[in-house]
Amino acid sequence: SPYSYVDTLENVCLKATDFSPISTKEIFWGNYDGSGEPITLSIEEYFKQFVYDVDFIHAEQIKQDTLIGSGNSMNNLKEVYPNAHFVEYYFSGFDPKYEGMDWKSLRLVFEEKEGEYTLVGIIHDQWTI
Repeated sequence: SPYSYVDTLENVCLKATDFSPISTKEIFWGNYDGSGEPITLSIEEYFKQFVYDVDFIHAEQIKQDTLIGSGNSMNNLKEVYPNAHFVEYYFSGFDPKYEGMDWKSLRLVFEEKEGEYTLVGIIHDQWTI
């Protein structure tokens, strides 16, 4: 999900085979906050903009099963994934002039299946209008 609200009707589900290095197929991922314009990007473009758009591996805060970033968008992670665990990677902001309104989070959601944890959700979150 590009933002904290996971749209269960329009949710994009990918399989390992979708990650072919030659795949440039554009996918509808939802709508941009503010403009409402469609987010239609290849997987690579989507990941650059809505998954790893900042260096989350070196996040300011990392928490397990605890929501850190919050804004004015509804967060339904716990309703959509009631039995899941998640890790949130969070930055409180990047430019002091925005006073934290440029915060970003990445939440990786895992569910246990047959004794192993499987990644079932990738939720990008940030300040929205």
